[in-house]
Parts: sequence; C-alpha cells; structure tokens
Amino acid sequence: MATERNVASVKTPTKQYNIDEAIERNWEIPDFTIKEIREAIPAHCFRRDTFRSFTYVFHDGVIIATLAYLASYIDTIPNVYARITLWPLYWIAQGIVGTGVWVIGHECGHQSFSPSKFINNTVGYILHTLLLVPYHSWRFSHSRHHKATGHMSKDQVFVPKTRSKIGLPSREKDTEGDGPHEALEEAPLFILYRMALMFLFGWPLYIFCNVSGQNYPGWASHFNPNCAIFDKNQYWDVISSTLGTLSMMSLLVYCGYVFGPLAVIKYYFIPYLNVNFWLVLITYLQHTDPKLPHYRENIWNFQRGAALTVDRSYGFILNYFHHHISDTHVAHHFFSTMPHYHAEEATAHIKKALGKHYHCDNTPIPIALWNCWKACRFVEDEGDVVFFKN
Repeated sequence: MATERNVASVKTPTKQYNIDEAIERNWEIPDFTIKEIREAIPAHCFRRDTFRSFTYVFHDGVIIATLAYLASYIDTIPNVYARITLWPLYWIAQGIVGTGVWVIGHECGHQSFSPSKFINNTVGYILHTLLLVPYHSWRFSHSRHHKATGHMSKDQVFVPKTRSKIGLPSREKDTEGDGPHEALEEAPLFILYRMALMFLFGWPLYIFCNVSGQNYPGWASHFNPNCAIFDKNQYWDVISSTLGTLSMMSLLVYCGYVFGPLAVIKYYFIPYLNVNFWLVLITYLQHTDPKLPHYRENIWNFQRGAALTVDRSYGFILNYFHHHISDTHVAHHFFSTMPHYHAEEATAHIKKALGKHYHCDNTPIPIALWNCWKACRFVEDEGDVVFFKN
C-alpha cells in the first residue's frame, strides 16, 4: 500500500507532494535501484553479437522476398475467390514480418544490434528508411521517451491528456466525477471509428506533427530539425533522415511508373499500413493501462518510469516474428542496449527482482485494447501520481 512509510521511503517530506490517488488505489511507490535490477540479470544477457544480429536481418529479408515472390503468382490464379483470399493473407503476413524489420531497426537505434555504432546506425538507417521512418529523427525522440517513460511532462509518446485539456470541469465541479462523461465516448461504433483513425493515421501523424506526443511550441515534427524535439547538434542527422525518407518515396514513385501504381499499393503500401497498425497497437498497449499511473516530477525517476511498462504476449507466432518486442518490453525499458535475443531470459530474472512491481497482462489483445481505450481517457491536472480515468 502507498502509506506514510512509502512516502518517507522516497526521501521526500510527505507534505511536499500529493499522492492521494496512489493511496486510493493502494499503489506502492517503488524504491529499488537500477543497480539492484542489473545485478539480478546474468552478464551474458547484455552482450551484443553482430553476426547473430545479422542472422535476424537475413531471416526477415528472406521471408519478405519469398512472400513477395509468391504473391507475384496470385493474379495468375483463374479463381477470383482464391485471389480475393490470398491477397489479404499476403498483406497480413508481410505486415507481420515487416514489423519485425522495424523492430530490428529500432534495436539499431538503441545501439543493441552491434558493439559498433557505425554498424548500428548504418543498418538502422537502411531498414527504417525502407519503411519510410526517418531513422535518426525517430532515434533521438525515442531516446527521450526511454529517458522519461511515465513522466507527465517529459515522456514523448501516448502522453495522457489532462482533465482540462479535454475540456472537462475541475474534479470538484464535475457532476460525473471520474466518468464516464459522454455516452458517445462509450458507443461501440464511435470507439471503433476512433480506433480506425489511430491505427491508420496515428504513426504518420506522430512522425509528421507529433500527434499524441509531448507538447512543444511551433511545428514539432521529425522532419523539422529546428523544432524543440532535437538538440542543435542533431540538425544534420535529422536532415539526412528526411532525405532518406524522401529518397524512398521517390523510389516508390519510380516503381509505380515502371510497374504501375496498383502494384506498389498491393506489394508495398498495404503491408506498410499493416506495419503501422502493429507499431501503434504495440506501443499503445505497452504504455497505456488503467492499473498503472503516470508520475510527475516530484515522484518520477528513471527506474520508476521503466517499471510503468506492461509486458503483453501476442501469442507464439507474433511474438516470434516481432522479435519479442511486446512480451519483454519491461526488460527493454530498463536496459535498452540489451539485444532482443537475450530479453526473454532477462525478463525471467527481472520478474523475480521487481516482484509486485513487474507488470504483465495476459488479457487477450482485442479485449485489452477495448478495455484500455474505454478506461484511459484523461488524468487529473493535479497530483504527483495520477491514474487514467474516463
């Protein structure tokens, strides 16, 4: 329980902060150190093997090429129903494997692919550019996310909206209290509509104009090297990332000219949308849950923020092709330079070390998404520990 003893354990006078919501929810503010967690994990889990990492690039690349080759025969099949069935199967499969490629590029951004920074950034730049991701720009903003996970004013993605931000009256004046506040917000069709918007446009809008991200002045964009997301010394890396994305777009336009726009849509664009779907879904559910709070400055520290992450399994096949980005995400947030192929082993040790502060939810993903969407609409404007409300 979050009691007077717990408040004292964070070495800050009780009167200096507001933990009313933590007390109401019996939430204990943890007080472990990174050193304690690291010492619980075998040393070999932190070793990066360049050759082994490249085998995953080869693995994904071969499967993607094989799927595309097989798809080239779909339109030669006389049966229209077979074609209608096989194209969606190709799009789904290619999107799943493509998400694995995205994850490897993400590992490169964390320098967990290889001990060599040059290899990390070269491989990451290529893989992410192929998926229209501005590699360095995203690498910089994602680093900020890891350095401030769960922080109300410094985290970078899926930052909770406050009560005032969504136009609600103060809690004292709100006749509906913690909600729900609007019948429309609870309507299934409206919820599905909002989900569709997020899954279709959430990722490109985040990259282009920081939708769902931290509030910054002006045009906060991964394509704007002068915005507040980046430091001045990151200017040319942001420029190079933008040029890479533009080059990939140009290549797709050229392919459309040579092979036809429909071919580009069928072979690349629809799988690309599926990759975006998985990326948004995974990220949202890793950092959004009504059981977990967000912290403000008085309470937050790195290890407390890292522990505000949820491990969720998507089943053996998806976990395998997504390189376990979802079911070992707590380990990833504590030690982001750890290669993914050691994360399952590390998770077993982290689970023991964190005890009740380790969070894993085995609710089926569609149900978990529905529950989180309905329950996680806003947080209070005040309080050093705030939970989602609806």
